[in-house]
Amino acid sequence: MNPQDGLSPPAATALRAALDQALARVLPEQLAGPTADVLWWALLGTLILAVIQVSMLYATWLERKAVGRIQNRLGANRVGKFGLLQPIADMVKMLTKEDITPSGAHRWVYNLAPILVVPPAILVFAVIPVGAGLVATDLSVGFLFFIAVSSTVVIPIVMAGWGSRNKYALIGAMRAVAQIVSYEIPQVLSVIGVLLMAGTLSTQGIISSQGVAVPPYGSFPGVWFVLVQPVAFVIFMLATVAEIERSPFDMPEAESEIIAGYHTEYSGIKFGMFYLSLYFLTIAAACLGTILFLGGWQAPLAALSFIPGWVWFSGKTLLLVLFFMWLRGTLPRLRVDQMMGFCWKILVPLALANLMVAGLVGKLAKQADASPLFTLAGFTLANLVLVAVAVWLLVAWRSRVGGPAVGLRPPTVAEGAA
Repeated sequence: MNPQDGLSPPAATALRAALDQALARVLPEQLAGPTADVLWWALLGTLILAVIQVSMLYATWLERKAVGRIQNRLGANRVGKFGLLQPIADMVKMLTKEDITPSGAHRWVYNLAPILVVPPAILVFAVIPVGAGLVATDLSVGFLFFIAVSSTVVIPIVMAGWGSRNKYALIGAMRAVAQIVSYEIPQVLSVIGVLLMAGTLSTQGIISSQGVAVPPYGSFPGVWFVLVQPVAFVIFMLATVAEIERSPFDMPEAESEIIAGYHTEYSGIKFGMFYLSLYFLTIAAACLGTILFLGGWQAPLAALSFIPGWVWFSGKTLLLVLFFMWLRGTLPRLRVDQMMGFCWKILVPLALANLMVAGLVGKLAKQADASPLFTLAGFTLANLVLVAVAVWLLVAWRSRVGGPAVGLRPPTVAEGAA
């Protein structure tokens, strides 16, 4: 929310003006401006941190209730009305549990990992606009900033696995590296078509391109990208589920195989930091999906634009968060070879094909200055052809090689003995 960008809400502009005036009365002119900037950014950071912290706490409550209903249970219902105070009780328990450091662990690396895993999950919220102008900073490379910063979470994960000096933890860390690095490729490839049509890497600009134009950004194609890029949306969501290590892609912490993966040896507040980062990234991933494909804070119909943008943004984000929770309560966990095979054999080729189709159709639509309706019709036809060809190729491949299309063939008894 930079009051100088011409997009900030009146309340934010008035608050910044009041801050500038108050400091101008007590500080010299050369100090008042920088001090106001520091205090303004501190205020924004505190506000963002408070909102996402409360969101994270009640995301855990929502997941327990949602998965409980899926499994014919009630979920959390003991602390407070409907269990609404359960997240607070869980937080207090996490803060007060005994903190144990294994005697064989590399102490510096082991203790530093949970400290470093949280900041990247918080920093990505700096470029998420929840309304017209309601963004901490509208970077021209906002999407690139989001992907680059969120990718660094893998570093403390490796530190946790290696510093624990535990074989299960190390296996979990290696799985996490392979999974996150691999699934980043189809995730980014699926979004390139969106970025090409939006003509910008700014998160605010991407939202502007899906509806009402927000100066200085354009409004091509003028419809939500989920309608013109449904294949890309599916690829993005599947790759994102793997990126944030949620079921059925939670192999780095598969409790039936490697106890708890890279955080096996952590307890108390240190384990809580990994848990915090996971839910922060889940909410951030849902926010990014809303920005890229669901129009961000834009209303679905012009007649509904009287509803504040932050309400639309929050509702769409909640919808995607519920989708992540639904997957956890519905699908079984994949094997490691199935997970990696699905990425490299299915998602990556499909993302590349979708990128070529999106680039071609988007270029033709933009050159013809087509209306949103004609653009939507062209992309619908192209996506239908793409899906038909992909299904035909997959069926032909299965009939040629035999067995499952994804994953590796289990070894025979002779091969296992060898």
